[in-house]
Amino acid sequence: MNERSEHIGERAHATPGRAAHAGAPGPAYRLGVLEGDGIGPEIVPACVTVLDAALAAAGAPAIDWVPLPLGRSAIDTHGAAVPDSTLTTLAELDAWLLGPHDSAAYPEPHRSRLNPSGTIRKHFDLFANIRPAKSFEGANAIVAGTDLVIVRENTQGFYADRSTYKGSGEFMPSPDVAIAMGIITRQAVERIAVEAFELARRRRGKLTIVHKANVLKMTTGLFRDVCREKAADYPDVSIDDFHIDAMTVHLVRRADAFDVIVTENMFGDILSDLAGEIAGSLGIAPSINSSHQHAMAQAAHGSAPDIAGRDLANPIAMISSGAMLLSWLAARRDDVALAEAATLIEAGVAGTVRSGTRTRDMGGHAGTREFAQAVATTIKRLR
Repeated sequence: MNERSEHIGERAHATPGRAAHAGAPGPAYRLGVLEGDGIGPEIVPACVTVLDAALAAAGAPAIDWVPLPLGRSAIDTHGAAVPDSTLTTLAELDAWLLGPHDSAAYPEPHRSRLNPSGTIRKHFDLFANIRPAKSFEGANAIVAGTDLVIVRENTQGFYADRSTYKGSGEFMPSPDVAIAMGIITRQAVERIAVEAFELARRRRGKLTIVHKANVLKMTTGLFRDVCREKAADYPDVSIDDFHIDAMTVHLVRRADAFDVIVTENMFGDILSDLAGEIAGSLGIAPSINSSHQHAMAQAAHGSAPDIAGRDLANPIAMISSGAMLLSWLAARRDDVALAEAATLIEAGVAGTVRSGTRTRDMGGHAGTREFAQAVATTIKRLR
């Protein structure tokens, strides 16, 4: 556990629960901290640093951070990448931050099991994966002015780990034949469509449906058609739709023309990585995984083991994911201070990048800790 993790652990031990915030304005929250693998122990504490600064600046109570075991370190200490005790505690918390995992490097049998983020998503039915892509002024975006959100259905589609209740939707009847199932249901499409339409209504009122109904006529055709049906409930939102292959071209050429994009699981995963790079770097691509009851902040990128421990990782994706988590909580608890903290984080990140403080993937020289501290300082100046 690194120095920042130890600080989080001490604080959580000293302030066990909401009562520790007596006298502070508004409600107190308990948020889980799962650092994960690779660069996780660097970018997650960076996120905590910025969230603490923003909450203080907004006059919100301090968060009660609850560190929990996950990933390779949890295999070593608890015999599982996601211990049962972690899942039990997560259910008791208001929300949580999840760092990246490097499950491909786990020893067997853990490597062949559902990875940590997949385990948590499935356990809590986190059906909505919301992935914004927004360029920053002064940064190296491929398409300047990109400001879109990909709403990805997170529980079905063509990923084998999400298409069955138990086991995998991928199998081999013989050594030379591999088969994968793709599952699309009306219920799953309806609930993700509602999330997408509601988001579009709060933004610029435009929704794009992405599918491959010219080939996958029944599966992605059902996805497209159910989304179109839900449009009747949102006459104030304009809709269009594109095939997935055409959509990649449209993003590269005119990402700034799109607002909210809704699609199935695998298409959403691919498009959001592309959109992150178009906006400037995959290191700035945030996301939140949510249901109606639970939410998890998780950067869209991976664990980057090649730069782990070198203070090189861009923490923007994790920091912005943390801001999304605060916004999610604020909307459900009607917490004005929490919403203000999320707004301050967004402004603080943008202001820091605009001032010239950037990590190497964005053409700068700042390290992970330096960038996080710069954002925290910018937030204090905004107040």
